[in-house]
Amino acid sequence: MQVNFHKIATEITDRAIAAVDPYKLLIDQVALVRNRLTIKNIFSFDLDQFETIKLIGFGKGVAPMAAAMEEILDKRYSKGKIVVKYGHSLPLKKTEVFEASHPIPDANTLAATANILNFVDSLKEKDLVIVVISGGGSALFELLPRSIKLSDLDTLSRLLLASGANIGEINIIRKHISLVKGGRLAQKIAPANCICLILSDVIGDPVASISSGPTAPDPSTFDDAIEIVHRYKLESKIPKCILDYLQDGCDGKIPDTPKGNETLFERVHNIVVGNNRLALEKAKTVAEKHKLTTLLLTDRMEGEAREIAKFISAMIKSALRSGIPAASPGCVLMGGESIVKISGKGKGGRKQELALAVLDSMRDFDGPFYFSSIGTDGTDGPTDAAGAWIDHNSFRKAMSLNLNPNEYLEDNDAYHFFEKLGQLIKTGPTRTNVMDLAFFLI
Repeated sequence: MQVNFHKIATEITDRAIAAVDPYKLLIDQVALVRNRLTIKNIFSFDLDQFETIKLIGFGKGVAPMAAAMEEILDKRYSKGKIVVKYGHSLPLKKTEVFEASHPIPDANTLAATANILNFVDSLKEKDLVIVVISGGGSALFELLPRSIKLSDLDTLSRLLLASGANIGEINIIRKHISLVKGGRLAQKIAPANCICLILSDVIGDPVASISSGPTAPDPSTFDDAIEIVHRYKLESKIPKCILDYLQDGCDGKIPDTPKGNETLFERVHNIVVGNNRLALEKAKTVAEKHKLTTLLLTDRMEGEAREIAKFISAMIKSALRSGIPAASPGCVLMGGESIVKISGKGKGGRKQELALAVLDSMRDFDGPFYFSSIGTDGTDGPTDAAGAWIDHNSFRKAMSLNLNPNEYLEDNDAYHFFEKLGQLIKTGPTRTNVMDLAFFLI
């Protein structure tokens, strides 16, 4: 059977990302019938009990979410404010859109956050705030204590991103030096009611971790944050003001983030409307349409990119030799989020690094395969690529161009390797974010 791997892979990618389009997710799951707002046919709210309805949001994918809510609420909704990553805005009718930096916050982040907080200040029990959140919200929505400057946060963010810490660990530290994360936004909205619609970019969809859980009770503590700093040996590297602030929290001088037993959360409803699993299920449907033996292996792929690459390359070899975990023609799908511990000076991202590490592991194996690795938000690291792809011809092609995969891997320079190879995946901003998608075809 002749299989056009590249054509099928492109369709899988496009359809998987379309399946988690934030606008469509809300249009499909949220409805207003007369006075009742229903969500996922599970949650129901009588809007007649509220005097005012406001919308706020933050994240890479909240512009289409706001567009959907404008359409759904119609005359019930008069005004809102959201902040998105540069280049991710949309023209909206009733919602003011701010743009700011991601993944490192900038001055526009702080200004937009202050504007949004002022917008929901002094609300009453009969007011309703609808909050839309997607991946990227941690960087795009921030208010700092007076003792911590934006430059300090910039230094911390860069150190954390390069340390090998996972997103959950990074967000624990973020929550404990922020005045809006870890349930603190819910404190500021109280006593008003809050409906939070969340597009998850975290494994397992824990609302306390997504965008650092601004409307969710926080199970983590200042002690946890300090322990992570020590775990990655950052205590001598991060700004002293941040270390001092965390230590003051451990010593009880600063109140910890609000916990689940606080009454303010009785008026808060956190609802996940989309996640990585939805993208994987659509990818599986596409692969099966092409008569491929298809296995949706996991939506919990996590760990260091090079370690994951060893496992993936072993699966590809096993599948080609023995039909395990899938027989040819077949497809194995994985979702989640890898990390990269940066030691080189090159350019790249976790998905490009994963593809390069798989290629390096497959250098001595001869058999027809195709592997694709992408970030569903369309941005992999500080690059204009979503990820990269390789196949059984890639290593020979690289050698003919005098490109040594291992040398580029050691310098964390996957972007320039795949740029020269012509195998970067560029989608542009997708305005969604449900972590990463990786799959191989045999």
